[in-house]
Amino acid sequence: MTEKKIFIITGLSGSGKSTAIDVMEDAGFYCVDNMPVSLLPKFLDLPLQHDADIAGLAFVMDAREKEFLTEYSNVFKTLKMEGHHLAIVFLEASEKELVKRYSQTRRHHPYGRGKNLVDGIGREKKALAALRASADQIIDTSDMTVHQLKKVIRDLIRHRDLAHMQIQVMSFGFKYGIPNHADLMIDVRFLANPYFHPELKTMDGESTRVRDFVMADPNSQGFLAKYLDLLDDLIPLYEKEGKAYLTIAIGCTGGRHRSVAVARAVFEHIQRRGADAEISHRDIRLQDSELPPSSGEKT
Repeated sequence: MTEKKIFIITGLSGSGKSTAIDVMEDAGFYCVDNMPVSLLPKFLDLPLQHDADIAGLAFVMDAREKEFLTEYSNVFKTLKMEGHHLAIVFLEASEKELVKRYSQTRRHHPYGRGKNLVDGIGREKKALAALRASADQIIDTSDMTVHQLKKVIRDLIRHRDLAHMQIQVMSFGFKYGIPNHADLMIDVRFLANPYFHPELKTMDGESTRVRDFVMADPNSQGFLAKYLDLLDDLIPLYEKEGKAYLTIAIGCTGGRHRSVAVARAVFEHIQRRGADAEISHRDIRLQDSELPPSSGEKT
């Protein structure tokens, strides 16, 4: 029988771990919050692993448990050697956003009791640096609403493939901010801009006319040839290293024309090579007068 999916949800206090575990519970996972890491091996020996009604297992582990930071490395390493497939999901947020969230909830930070909150956040970030570096997926929730974070977690559950790395190709506009969760980011603002051509301005990079215009730029083909060669070299190395997710972000000024066309070309190339890939265009529908999305409930 196939072993259940096992997610370790960890990261900075206030980054949205409770929201993440709630989504997993709703998706049919057996979930435990604040699980002592030393008990994880014994827990995985329970019959739950063979319960057909359970989609998988999810555990929130973080700095609230005093022994976590000193024991997690050996425990996780041993479990992986025994054949368990653990996916470590690390949630984080900016210092400014974490301060805001703690001010709203009035909860005590585990590293900030009796001390300055900002200092506590900094100490926790430093303490978790090694764990963050070993994570399979890092999610920055700074600019996410609760609903956006829930979608990210649902997508993570749905596309989790323990044998193959999941690649997300996305376009974006620098004027609306860079995507904090990108692993690889490239700037294509050096290409000719369809925005300054009235007949193309209102179209987007998914239209044939805009794509043909972008690809007709003498710089496009040379750039793509070199960039795709680089990706062909890097993707197998990331997968060999055990990385579960890779986000490739391609940006132009507004995220509507050049980045969309180039992202489509990159996505189609990756697909032709048999990789598990998806594409999204973050800012394709935003107009010049619109600001970055900032309304809504925060995680």
